[in-house]
Amino acid sequence: MVSVPWPLPRVVVAAPASGHGKTTIATGLLGALRRRGHTVSPHKVGPDYIDPGYHALAAGRPGRNLDPWLVGEERVAGLLRHGATVPSPADIAVIEGVMGLHDGAVGHRGHASTAHVARLVAAPVLLVLDTTAQGRSAAALALGMAAFDPAVRIGGVVLNRIGSPRHESLLRDALAEVDVPVLGAVTRTADVAAPSRHLGLVPVAERAAESVAVVDALADLVSATVDLDAVLALARSAPPLTVPAWDPAAAVGGPTGSDRPVIAVAGGPAFTFGYTETTELLTAAGGTVVPFDPLRDRALPSGTRAVVVGGGFPEVHVDALAANTGLRADLAAFDGPVVAECAGLLYLGRELDGVPMCGRLDLTARMTGRLTLGYREAVAAVDSVAHGAGDQVRGHEFHRTGTDPGHGDPPAWRWDGTAHGFVTGRIHASYLHTHWAGHPRAARRLVAAATR
Repeated sequence: MVSVPWPLPRVVVAAPASGHGKTTIATGLLGALRRRGHTVSPHKVGPDYIDPGYHALAAGRPGRNLDPWLVGEERVAGLLRHGATVPSPADIAVIEGVMGLHDGAVGHRGHASTAHVARLVAAPVLLVLDTTAQGRSAAALALGMAAFDPAVRIGGVVLNRIGSPRHESLLRDALAEVDVPVLGAVTRTADVAAPSRHLGLVPVAERAAESVAVVDALADLVSATVDLDAVLALARSAPPLTVPAWDPAAAVGGPTGSDRPVIAVAGGPAFTFGYTETTELLTAAGGTVVPFDPLRDRALPSGTRAVVVGGGFPEVHVDALAANTGLRADLAAFDGPVVAECAGLLYLGRELDGVPMCGRLDLTARMTGRLTLGYREAVAAVDSVAHGAGDQVRGHEFHRTGTDPGHGDPPAWRWDGTAHGFVTGRIHASYLHTHWAGHPRAARRLVAAATR
């Protein structure tokens, strides 16, 4: 495919480590640029579902993930271009990094790190530094971040959590010594953040008006403390994107048939974890995607032929989910294909923390004190409505719950020599989060199963 180069201004917001204020600056930057009249495309490095919700609220368009592990590094630049094109062409893209600039998949030498993505999309980096208890060492840290990978261009820094005007002056002087521009300075008292809990920030969908207030405050903060003209100049220094935009229709090979089965996709405050590309792929494969909220909708959407229940926080909303007996009964009786990931797995079980759920899967689930987190290389154990036996998929686990039994017979996946998940009848359910842009055959297979 011949692609016309597109001069998309873009910048990656990164940090030396988690906790330096990336989300604060990236979200505020999205909101501040939008206020200026820019059409801003929001993106997040890594598998995280929560930050993109805040990005979407600030930018007014879907927040999208760029994760080389989940989708393959060859698709990252195309997915950036796609996200910056749909629903309308953006005039700047802001990409929030993950963890520290050079932190990626464990044991894979920085693969899927923020630095890796910055290289793949040829974007300059705006480095956020938490300057608490730091003086001239902040300049050494910035210099080390840049020197570690010369292919990653750090175009400037935002000094976060400055203690006083004297502290700021010291930091600016030190960074001038190493020719690193300071594009913003935020005091400790001005810091604004969204509330957190056991798996990170509280999702936007759970907070409604409070989320809007937080995002507005972040836009105010960045507008007052960051040189937006300098950030725009840095973003415009990125070279044109030469790769074609990722195309969901091309990825799935077009519709599976003339029928357009209704694919019900769970959403609402309890099920906030999902990638925009999933619904785009299901639509391109010939499905009619209809959202439903298990907290409020008393039945599946009319004409439902398949169901997708992704991740989220059912443990937070367990009593309200249990109280919706109409929908639980509808799902218990539904005999079409179902794909469930993590929260969906818990919701389909008999009970969660002793509270009744849908009962489609013969398992119980409980909160535990242990966090299970990390990238996985999985192989589909058997044929199912979403995968063929032997399909190799890269995914991600992120949960503090466990199930009894721990897996089905047959399981959904195998990795590291062990079995995971459940395949029973026309249900595929497991803890593994996947990004279907990396294996679009899953969308085509599900729509085909719904058509049958």
